[in-house]
Amino acid sequence: MNRNAIAQSSRATYTISDLAHEFALTTRAIRFYEDCGLLAPERRKRARVYGERERVRLKLILRGKRLGLALSEIGELLDLYEVRRNERAQLTAFLALLAERRTRLLQQREDIEVVLAEIDGIERECRRRLKAEAKPGHD
Repeated sequence: MNRNAIAQSSRATYTISDLAHEFALTTRAIRFYEDCGLLAPERRKRARVYGERERVRLKLILRGKRLGLALSEIGELLDLYEVRRNERAQLTAFLALLAERRTRLLQQREDIEVVLAEIDGIERECRRRLKAEAKPGHD
């Protein structure tokens, strides 16, 4: 890639509709992320103009949401990089968040398995009782 192409790609701009279409979001969702302080597009008169920075941040916001992170946690991670320009600090914090998330998910999985086992037992008991009622001479 030549220098001119690199300069052009770093100046790429997007409308709110462009990003909404690319990430299968509503424009309202994108404005919500702005209201939360996660995105900060430029303003040109009344139009929002998003650069590559906002596009990448939106991609990271959606990745964080898929992982089950709270918006406040996502914001902290994004801000770590913005303030310090330190990927090491950001990655360390991200690893800690992922470990917490994993622990919560493992606990939820265990809780779900307990509930499913209880449902299995109740279903067996219900079927047994239905079968007993269906036998002749059982009123």
